[in-house]
Amino acid sequence: MTFVSPLPKLSPIPIKDRASMAFVERGLVDVRDGTFVVVDERGLRTHIPVGGVCCIMLEPGARISHAAVVLAARVGTLLLWIGEAGVRLYAAGQPGGARSDRLLYQASLALDPVARLRVVRKMYELRFGASCNPNHSVEQLRGVEGARVKALYGQLAKKCGVHWTGRRYDPKNASAADTTNRCLSSATACLYGVSEAAILAAGYSPAIGFIHTGKPRSFVFDLADVFKFETVIPVAFRIAGERPDDPEGKVRRACRDVFRQTKLLKRLVPAIDEMLSAGGLSMPEAPEDALGPAFKEEKGLGDVGHRG
Repeated sequence: MTFVSPLPKLSPIPIKDRASMAFVERGLVDVRDGTFVVVDERGLRTHIPVGGVCCIMLEPGARISHAAVVLAARVGTLLLWIGEAGVRLYAAGQPGGARSDRLLYQASLALDPVARLRVVRKMYELRFGASCNPNHSVEQLRGVEGARVKALYGQLAKKCGVHWTGRRYDPKNASAADTTNRCLSSATACLYGVSEAAILAAGYSPAIGFIHTGKPRSFVFDLADVFKFETVIPVAFRIAGERPDDPEGKVRRACRDVFRQTKLLKRLVPAIDEMLSAGGLSMPEAPEDALGPAFKEEKGLGDVGHRG
């Protein structure tokens, strides 16, 4: 009798080695033979390499089984329940989630006024490629940012030949916006999805922001803003200028391409660490009387925020 060794334990793939995202519009997402499949109304099966995707966005008309949610959690793939074309976020899964040490570290930076200002300055420096005025407060830095962003929008609109009167978005009636604003909403939704997945993979909380605050994805907006103008915003204006029949769909596909071209997923987690380290605080030590884990966790292949 021959002994057959069991299959090796699978660990989450690091974010930097994954594809950015996949969209599911209609169909049942289920598990067949250990992998994700989408079964449409005709019975056609489409396989999704769930462990190799950063996040899966489920649009109206999509259903997902319990087994599929469990598999996504095990491999560290973020599930996002979104509105049509990604203009709304209804709910999000949490693959792994914040580690206590990193969550306390992030919170201590956000609660310390001096450390928070240092983190904000680093965010703006990474975003605009220039040093910030050391005498500016967060409010003053935000004012400078607003002027720069307005100018960049105007430049891109002129370059791409689109009519631009400003950012206009009504979450209650997203389809009423003009083509350019619809493209921008779809593009930023893609960036927010992969940014949230990176934050969770790094072990931090999406809710504890430094520039943005008071929302479940405040830190997501902080991180996405750093990369927005080198990735998705030019894509949105370019496609709006082409006036396609399906602008949101074309934007999503173009965002996947630009994420790959800019190697965004390899840069997100290191960028988070660089921003937070600028605060100048050390990772907090556990109290002496605190109890550690009963069993030592195995070292996996994934990021520190992924559950083993």
